Amino acid sequence: MDYKEAYEKEHLKNADLAARIADLESKNDELTWKLDRIKNNPLWKVSKPARKAVHWAIRQKDRVSNCGGPKGVLAKLDYKKREREAMKQFGTESFPDEEQAKRERETVFPRMVKISILVPLWNNRREFQIEMLDSVMNQTYANWELCLADGSDEEHSYIGEICREYAERAGGRIIYKKLEKNGGIAGNTNECLKLATGEYIGLFDQDDILHPSVLYEYVKAINEQGADYLYCDETTFKSGDINKMLTMHFKPDYAPDNLRANNYICHFSVFARSLLDGNELFRPRFDGSQDHDMILRLTDNAKKIVHVPRLMYYWRSHAGSVASGIDAKPYATQAAKGAIAEHLKKHGFNHFQILSTRAFETIFRIRYEIIGTPKISIVIANKDHASDLKRCVTSILEKSTYDNYEIIIVENNSTTQEIREYYTALLGFSYEEAQTKLDAERREEEKEQETGRGVLRSEDGRIAIVTYKGTFNYSAVNNLGERYATGEYILLLNNDTEVITVNWMEELLMYAQRKDVGAVGAKLYYADKTIQHAGVVLGLGAHRTAGHSHYRQHRQNLGYMGRLCYAQDVSAVTGACLMVKKCLYDEVGGLEESFAISLNDVDFCLKLRKKNLLNVFTPFAELYHYESISRGLDDAGEKAERYNQESAKFREKWREELEKGDPYYNPNFSLDRSDFSLKIQKG
Repeated sequence: MDYKEAYEKEHLKNADLAARIADLESKNDELTWKLDRIKNNPLWKVSKPARKAVHWAIRQKDRVSNCGGPKGVLAKLDYKKREREAMKQFGTESFPDEEQAKRERETVFPRMVKISILVPLWNNRREFQIEMLDSVMNQTYANWELCLADGSDEEHSYIGEICREYAERAGGRIIYKKLEKNGGIAGNTNECLKLATGEYIGLFDQDDILHPSVLYEYVKAINEQGADYLYCDETTFKSGDINKMLTMHFKPDYAPDNLRANNYICHFSVFARSLLDGNELFRPRFDGSQDHDMILRLTDNAKKIVHVPRLMYYWRSHAGSVASGIDAKPYATQAAKGAIAEHLKKHGFNHFQILSTRAFETIFRIRYEIIGTPKISIVIANKDHASDLKRCVTSILEKSTYDNYEIIIVENNSTTQEIREYYTALLGFSYEEAQTKLDAERREEEKEQETGRGVLRSEDGRIAIVTYKGTFNYSAVNNLGERYATGEYILLLNNDTEVITVNWMEELLMYAQRKDVGAVGAKLYYADKTIQHAGVVLGLGAHRTAGHSHYRQHRQNLGYMGRLCYAQDVSAVTGACLMVKKCLYDEVGGLEESFAISLNDVDFCLKLRKKNLLNVFTPFAELYHYESISRGLDDAGEKAERYNQESAKFREKWREELEKGDPYYNPNFSLDRSDFSLKIQKG
C-alpha cells in the first residue's frame, strides 16, 4: 500500500468516525429535548413520591442482581459473617500479652535504629490527643522520639498542655513546638521534620492509634531485610473503640501500578531519612494528598520496600476525617491527580489521562499513550467448534477499534466439514485445496516438520491458518502459532472468547509496551456476566497451585478495596487473553510444553517475573470467556489425573515462590476462597 492509498484509507476512517459522532450528538439532542418535556410535565412533578418508592424497590432488586442473584446475596452474607468472626483477632486481641511485650522490650537488635515519629497537630480533640500519645508511649520498642508541631488556635490551647505533660513523662523522647501559625498538614509536618534526629522517619496522624508492637516489627524487618521503606495493614474504626472496625485493609506487597492508581500504602509509613535526599517531605501544593505524593517519590528512591502483613494501624473515622469519606476533603482528588502526573512524567510518560473511577474519587484509571501503531499477532488455538471460533473472530473484526493486527488460527486435527467451510470463508479461497497443495509442496521439498505444515494467509494478510498435527498440547499449539507471527506483540486468545470492550487491544497494549511489563491480561466473564478472570493468585485453591481472584463475582462488583476498578500488578494472568512482546515470548522460551493443558500460562508469567518484569491485570479490557467449551472441565477421570500431575510438577518447579506466598495477595487472606475472605485462626 503506497502513501496515497494509506492516506485515503485513514481519511475514510476518520470521516466514518466523524459521521458516527455526529449521529450520536443528534440522538443526544433529541433525547435531551424529550427528557425536558417529561420533566416539565405537571404529572411528572406530582408523581415524584411514587417514583421514589419504585426506584427504591428497583435499587433493592439491583443489589440482589449485582451480587449474582439470591445465591450471591447468601454468599455475601456468609462473607460478612466470616469477616465479623475474623475481626476479633485483629483488634486488642492482637496486642502482646505481658510475657510477649517483655520479650519485645528486651530484644537487642544489631541495629537499634532511632525512629522519629512526626505528628502535625491542629485543633485535635482532647481524648484523641491522649489516645494517640498513649499509643506511642506503649510501644514495646523504646528507641523512638515523637516530634510534635502544633498549629492549633487559642481555643485548643489544652493540646500544648497535654503534650508538655507527656514530654515530662517520656524522658526527652517527646519534642513539642508551638507554631506561630498553622501551616496545614504539609507545612506542620515539615516543621516536625526539623525537630527530628532519627535515622528513620515515621508519619502518624494526630487522631489515630498505633499497635504496641508496630515499631518492634519494623525494626525487626530493618535488621532482617535491610528495609528502607516500611508499611503495614490498617483499619478504620469508630466510636473510640479500635475493636469496632469499619474496614480492614489488608494490602499487597509493593506494587507500582497499584500505587499509581490508588494510595494503598497510606499508613503507617516509616522510611530511612536518607530517602529524602535533601528534598522536602511534604509539598504544600499537594496538600490533601501530600502523603500519596511523598510515597510515590520515596518508594522510587527506596532500595528495599517491606510490607509488614499485620494490621497495626488504627485509623479513626469521625466527622471531618478523610477516613470518614472523601467528601470531607474534596481538594484531595485534584492534589492526587497532580502528584500522580508528576510521578508519571518523571518516569518518562507523556500524554496520559488520570480519571476517577466508580469505586472512589481517589482510585484512578490511568490511560497511557500508545506509541506508534505496532502490529499485534492474535494467536488462537482451534479444533472444530466452528460456531465458537466464528463468534470469537467476528467479535474481533467487528468490534475492535485497533486495526493493525493479524489473526493466526492454529488448526489442530479438526474433523468437521463445518470448520473447513469456515476456514475457506476466512481465507477467501478453498482451505482444503490450499492445504493439500501446501502438504504436497512440503513433502516434495522434504521440509515437513513433525508438528507444523506451514501457513495459509488470506489475500489481505489479516487471517492466517497454521496446522498443528500432533496430539493436543496447548503450549505447543500456541508456540507454533507464535513462530509464524509477524507482529511485535503476541496476543494469546482462546477460541471460546468474545470481545466486549471495543478498545480492548489498546487497553492491553498501553501496558504491554512498557519496558517494565511482561504479560498483560484482561477481565473475563462467563455468559452470566460473573467474573471468570481478574488476575491469578499463587497458591489459591485446593491444589495450592494458582487460582483466579474475585471468581464468580458479578460484573458490577467493585472488588476488594476497589480492586476491580483499576489496573494492577499480579503474579500471573490467564492465557485465555494474554498480551506480551514477541521478543519477550521468545526470550523466556514461550509456553512450557511439559505443561500440556494447564498452568502453562501461570508458569509463563512466573518466568517473566524472574526477569524482574511486572505482570498487569487491567479491568478495562473486557471479554466473555465461555470457559472450557472446547475441551471440557478438568474435574473427573483422566482429565483430573492429568491436572493432578501438572499441578505436582508446578508445585515442584515453583516451590520457593509458593512457599513465600503471592506478593500481591495478603497472607491474612484464605487460600481456600477467591473472595478475599480472611483466615480464621483456630483456637
